[in-house]
Amino acid sequence: MARSVSVWFALSAILCSVTAISAEQSSETKDFVLTLDHSNFTDTVSKRKFIVVEFYAPWCGHCKNLAPEYEKAASILSKHDPPVILAKVDANEEANKYLANEYEVRGYPTLRILRNGGKNVQEYKGPREADGIVEYLKKQSGPASAELKSAEDASNLIDGKKIVVVGVFPKFSGEEFENYMALAEKLRSDYEFSHTLDAKHLPRGESSVTGPVVRLFKPFDELFVDFEDFNVEALEKFVAESSMPLVTLFNKDPSNHPFVIKFYNSPNAKAMLFANLSVEGIDSLTSKYREVAEQYKGQGIGFLLGDLEASQAAFQYFGVQESQVPLIIIQNNDGKKYLKPNLLANDIAPFVKDYKEGKVPPYLKSEPIPEENKEPVKVVVADTFEDMVFKSGKNVLLEFYAPWCGHCKKLAPILDEVAVHYEKDDNVLIAKLDATANDIVGENFDVRGYPTIYFRSTSGNITPYEGNRTKEDIVNFIEKNRDKTAQQESAKDEL
Repeated sequence: MARSVSVWFALSAILCSVTAISAEQSSETKDFVLTLDHSNFTDTVSKRKFIVVEFYAPWCGHCKNLAPEYEKAASILSKHDPPVILAKVDANEEANKYLANEYEVRGYPTLRILRNGGKNVQEYKGPREADGIVEYLKKQSGPASAELKSAEDASNLIDGKKIVVVGVFPKFSGEEFENYMALAEKLRSDYEFSHTLDAKHLPRGESSVTGPVVRLFKPFDELFVDFEDFNVEALEKFVAESSMPLVTLFNKDPSNHPFVIKFYNSPNAKAMLFANLSVEGIDSLTSKYREVAEQYKGQGIGFLLGDLEASQAAFQYFGVQESQVPLIIIQNNDGKKYLKPNLLANDIAPFVKDYKEGKVPPYLKSEPIPEENKEPVKVVVADTFEDMVFKSGKNVLLEFYAPWCGHCKKLAPILDEVAVHYEKDDNVLIAKLDATANDIVGENFDVRGYPTIYFRSTSGNITPYEGNRTKEDIVNFIEKNRDKTAQQESAKDEL
């Protein structure tokens, strides 16, 4: 199953005393966040050109942290001209779950920007604190592209820290200008757009051009690049490709984090070199890595350079150790990973070449094979998955779990009972795999939460278990789906 790496971050906790004070104050003041549900959602949204909706769950800690910031932002934005409406929906409420499905809510909180009566939906990609929410939504509720009328306007916008796209035109009309504005509207939640009649206002690039031309400014590599094809699809591809660094730097500098997120969200295969970037002599390694990135530019593979100090979560995800750096990992979109530890500068190019030619065997993250496996529920790890699940010749009930999962802990004694029930049946195996510490082998196991249970019969039929989590229900499911031995079938006939 394909996996992707996320950027890990934590929201600051709110002190209990502050929460208590806020709750006391809220009872005396107006709530500016509009509460929506299945009964009023469509009617409310359809009447507004611009509204922001938070889909939340009452039990969600991140939602609780966001709540006072969201309310404060709603209060400030209610005074904006025109007012910006912030709303919320309890997506955990049964009657509202169809709304969560419609707006592709995969976790909490999820914020969506709805435009033109809900006809256009965009993901909210702004900050989670009040002032940041306000500034982000002021821009989002205004024009998709603002005119630059002076060099001062340009310097205020193009600050050398973010991607800025500027259209230079001889006049603000015609097909090229309309296509540019359509692009700005489509991508406004990802980039800042502006337009001008005079390229002399811009800080970099040829100042005599009259356009139409699109100039993309960026804080890395060549700092700006021009583009003259005004087909909307071509423009979109140009912006996406040009806004990615040749080599994305992952360190503790927060200004790099938006580019790290874009790297991991891209459809390309991902090459990741992890190293201690503060040691002497590292420049020879990083310069060679950059040469290789240049060689494979536009060939469906992106390159990231991760500093050891900032990459601990990535190390845990991939199941690798600090002692293996410098370390390169390449991950495909199908989740397969290819690894070379303790590499030298001259190892980089041959390794990437062998990967592209299919000569590198995949790497599997696996816990050590247990020295003893005598408990009723047998332990499976990635390195024993093939033998225990696919080649055991048994009917296998397999739980994918996470050690921290409360539902998994509740299920554990029930699975023990099921395993004891089948202890004398050599044709049934009850097993479990820690899905946070082992890669999942095979494309037939779609694990999106914990616990996830699958049953594989001896003939190879794979069926997810979605019934009640009781011994009786699980045993009945196994009996319904297992392949019987000839001896069992004969005994059944005699009965």
